[in-house]
Amino acid sequence: MLIAFNKPYGVLCQFTDNSAPASGKPARRTLAGFDLPAGVYAAGRLDFDSEGLLLLTDDGALAHRLTDPKHKQPKTYWVQVEGDPSAEQVDALRRGVELNDGRTRPARCRRMEAPTLWPRDPPVRFRKTVPDAWLELGIGEGRNRQVRRMTAAVGLPTLRLVRVAIGPHRLDDLAPGAWRRIHALHGE
Repeated sequence: MLIAFNKPYGVLCQFTDNSAPASGKPARRTLAGFDLPAGVYAAGRLDFDSEGLLLLTDDGALAHRLTDPKHKQPKTYWVQVEGDPSAEQVDALRRGVELNDGRTRPARCRRMEAPTLWPRDPPVRFRKTVPDAWLELGIGEGRNRQVRRMTAAVGLPTLRLVRVAIGPHRLDDLAPGAWRRIHALHGE
């Protein structure tokens, strides 16, 4: 079984918040609150403060094929950044940037018009004196907080990050917190 889920902002990509009891803080929202089918788990991850497509499966081999970089499942993100991206900054993202854990692979990157998305709760801060813009960024690897670190490395801090595709699987019009069964393609 393969599930496409639109993970809302502020939700962990797991079914329990294991850090809550140890930290003394209240538990954070998890996948357990979305009536997902029994026995599925996230194939990969999406940060707590990121939104969008998360694939879940009950098939360990399929999860491995979806997440292992050698299978090259490209991931596509819509990224709202602080600043007005220059051609040089976009080109740097395309070539790959140096991060503290090494150089990233080249990425697909283009400026885009602001997409029509659901409101985020809480909303992204708005500053009259600081412009923002949207990029579509495609990567074939998945380091921890990679997209945020890449945009920061070229001087464009990420304000909002929405994953819209993993390989051939797209978010399309799936509402935040909603899920649908999808059919795995041959070889996935």
